[in-house]
Amino acid sequence: MSVSHPESANDVPQDAHHAAMAWLDSRGVPYVVLKHPKTFAALDEAVASGVDPRETLKTLVLSDRGQHILAVVPASHHLDIGRARAALQASPDLRLASESEIAEEFPAFELGAIPPFGPMLPAPEVVDVRILYRERVLCSGGDHVHSLAIDPRDLIRVTEPRVADICAHRHPSHEHDFESLPHL
Repeated sequence: MSVSHPESANDVPQDAHHAAMAWLDSRGVPYVVLKHPKTFAALDEAVASGVDPRETLKTLVLSDRGQHILAVVPASHHLDIGRARAALQASPDLRLASESEIAEEFPAFELGAIPPFGPMLPAPEVVDVRILYRERVLCSGGDHVHSLAIDPRDLIRVTEPRVADICAHRHPSHEHDFESLPHL
């Protein structure tokens, strides 16, 4: 991983990744910036950055009666909206926010590249417990060409999210849902 700063960006909000970096800097969070080819999905971001999708985060924006909430899950998993609703004690109206809602609420960042730093936006946040089992995670830096590698414990420390099992379970028995995690 190498630190890289762009000379210029054509269709990127000029300070999208700089805003995320400045926010982390102001809180004393170490990170590494990875510049990669433009990607539009967390799985593609993982591949472009050479990072395991289980160690790459995707930040989803939820909407509950006009309030926007971030949900952060590994790129290798899918959000279970019912589990998120329970973890957040949200209303039955909790849903994924539309692209137009996201663009209007978070204009400083590229659509689909919201960083998982709820207090910076500001927005409440729920993070899937699986990320805590990783030494480093890769997350969006605010645009489609920059990612940030950080310690997930730092993410939890500075965002103070609700932490819960919010991913869809793949097996009916649920016994294999955490098998991909490193043994401690």
